[in-house]
Order: sequence, then structure tokens, then C-alpha cells
Amino acid sequence: MENKEANAYKKITTHVLQEMKLKGQKIAMLTGYDFSMATLLDIAGIDVILVGDSASNVMAGYSTTLPITLDQMIYHASSVMRAVKRALVVVDLPFGTYQGNSKEALNSSIRIMKESGANAIKMEGGREILESVDRILTAGIPVMGHLGLTPQSIHKFGTYIVRATEESEAQKLIEDAHILEEAGCFSIVLEKIPAKVAGQVTSEIKIPTIGIGAGSDCDGQVLVLHDMLGITQKFSPRFLRRYHNLSEEIQGSVKAYIHDVKTQNFPNEREQY
Repeated sequence: MENKEANAYKKITTHVLQEMKLKGQKIAMLTGYDFSMATLLDIAGIDVILVGDSASNVMAGYSTTLPITLDQMIYHASSVMRAVKRALVVVDLPFGTYQGNSKEALNSSIRIMKESGANAIKMEGGREILESVDRILTAGIPVMGHLGLTPQSIHKFGTYIVRATEESEAQKLIEDAHILEEAGCFSIVLEKIPAKVAGQVTSEIKIPTIGIGAGSDCDGQVLVLHDMLGITQKFSPRFLRRYHNLSEEIQGSVKAYIHDVKTQNFPNEREQY
């Protein structure tokens, strides 16, 4: 099952992702927020680690991605960077650090790059964030775009339903993808849109697309690590494949530990000095 050709890359860069698209090699991306998990992801051979603002949900317990701060994102990104040797590390610009203010967007991006050592940033939106994208790219900071369902705009949409099902919205998304490509973004995440629309975008633009709930025609796929491993259980959209049930496994281990402590089975004679 090991993809030897893809694993031949000793270090994943934005240029390597472009090469992978040209060769038809799929890009595997997962979220990561801490040193221990990032170590495992990197050793396993993941191509891209996204330090996502989903940390607001799975690490901090908020119901949306909006509350997480720039300082907190830098903390998570720094933890991941201390673990990674091969993967490309991309960090989400959190809500309120770039919308409507290109100067603040640049300053936020510079802080992430300088203080965490990350490889790139990601931001949500198309034409409306173009000025910020241009400004950040001018500073030499790689930008990954994000179109379709954009969780930071949850209060604008009022729902997490599939985006771009209407012709007009689909057309805008396709146009936004071209705008982001022309601006110089190295990749675009397409979230929760019809597979047909995602396939059209992927075929029309030269930069890689990373899908989440956007079908199999994208150049790569991304999932939230805690969802994929079954640590979180309440979130079960159609696009999520659970590869493990760590929630049950961890609880089982903790219950066994509690039992052993209560019954004085732990520590035994071999486990003490």
C-alpha cells in the first residue's frame, strides 16, 4: 500500500506539490496541533500538515472556529514545527486577523512565519481577500486558498450545508479559484462542494486542489485528525471516513488503569523501586 514514488520526496515543498499534481500523484493532508501527534504524522509519511483553526473545536472545545486567537495558532504551529522533518506545514490565519485589512493580514502572516517557522499560511475566501493575498505574497509568504464552505463565515451563511449547488455560486467559486491561482496561491482547499464542481476547478487550474467533502477528482484530500481517528464522535458528515475508534480505545485503557489503581494492582512489585 506504500506509495514509493510519492515517498521518494525527502522534503515536501510547494514546488513538490505542483510536481505531484503534474505526475498525477495524490496529496495526503491531515490537521495537526501538537508535537506528539505531528511526530507520528510525519513519520507515517503525510505530505501536508494543516495547523487548522479547527483547533478551536477539537483542542479548545468551542463550537466554531471563530474564538481561536493568533497567539494560540502560533503556539500550536510552533509545537508542530518542532516535530516535523518532511511534511509541508500550513497554518490557518484565524478569524479577525486578515478580513478587510490587508496590512493586518500581512502582519499576522509575518508573525506566524517568524514565530513558528511554518512553511505557509492558509486563508478563506476569493476575490474579497485578493488585496490581502497580493500583499502577503509580495512578502514572499506562500498562500494556500480555501473556497466552498468557509467555516469562519458560519454566521454569514448560518449553516454548514453543501456550498456551490446553485449555478451562480458554483460559477463564482470557479472564478475565485482562477483569481487565487492568478494571484499566486500555491494550492486551494475545496470544502463541501459538489464533486462535479470540484472536478471542473481541478481540471481548469494548474495549482493543486485539496478536497474535503469535494469528491475524488481533487489533487489531494484533507481530514481533521481527531475526526479521522475517531477521537471525536459527534461530527459525522458523509465525507468523513473513520479509520479508527480511538475514543473507545482510550476510554477502555483509562478504565483499566482506574481499576488497577483502585484494586491496588498497579503498581506491582516490578513497577516500583
